[in-house]
Amino acid sequence: MIPPGRAVTLPGRGTTWVREAGIRTPGVPTLVLLHGWTATAALNWVHVFEPLSREFHVVALDHRGHGRGIPPTALRRFRLQDCADDVAALADALELDRVVPVGYSMGGPVAALTWRRHPARVAGLVLCATSRHFGGTSGFRTADLAVRGGVLGVATALRTAPPALRQRATDALLERRRASGMPGWALAEVSGNDPAALAEAFAELRAFDAAAWIGEIDVPTAVVVTTQDRVVPPTRQRELASEIPGSSVWPVDGDHAACISTPEAFVPVLISACQWVTARAGDAAGS
Repeated sequence: MIPPGRAVTLPGRGTTWVREAGIRTPGVPTLVLLHGWTATAALNWVHVFEPLSREFHVVALDHRGHGRGIPPTALRRFRLQDCADDVAALADALELDRVVPVGYSMGGPVAALTWRRHPARVAGLVLCATSRHFGGTSGFRTADLAVRGGVLGVATALRTAPPALRQRATDALLERRRASGMPGWALAEVSGNDPAALAEAFAELRAFDAAAWIGEIDVPTAVVVTTQDRVVPPTRQRELASEIPGSSVWPVDGDHAACISTPEAFVPVLISACQWVTARAGDAAGS
């Protein structure tokens, strides 16, 4: 069951959409669920809210430019670091002390950046179906830059286009998802996605590379590896785990959409990974 959502204003940043489940438990950090590219909190985590809320306090937000997240502006494009700062601002707004960001795909970089930019607020990390870099290898860096430049050009055109043209772009995206069989409630979720922000988010992911600092993560970290993933290769997911000191690997027999397509495989592993992280985060806080 998806918990009801509500608008939460993040001072100086904008108003986002938040779903909350479970009860705050003394000594147990709140899980902050961070969804993937083009999704929303409800769509990404639909099968997760209820089972996680049995033992955790769970908060999930729509990222900026996605669903009912903070609307993009003509003055500022989508940036992963802004999403990370939104997590810290949400913790402030909800009066949360330390949290465990749980990031899926694009949510993985957001979670890791939350630790990097706001380390005092992060008790642990759970990184799912994600990587420390999403572009090509060094031999393809020039191609990556060309792709990113082209995507940003499209995003700029969309941002400056008349409202009617922007709406047609949104309608085209929705029609493709409707044709793929996406149910009505899910279509309603993504109907608020901003096409310019989605293009910018794609470019951000192509450019993201945490190689220089990922090994500095010093909080309990679980890496949930989707072993049949064709979007983020499992080798990259395991590479991520190998570079974070003391991290643990939690395999799921599923593809990149395992959180939605095979919840019977994904959810139990996610719960165990969250239990592992929060137990160690509690031990660290008490030592």
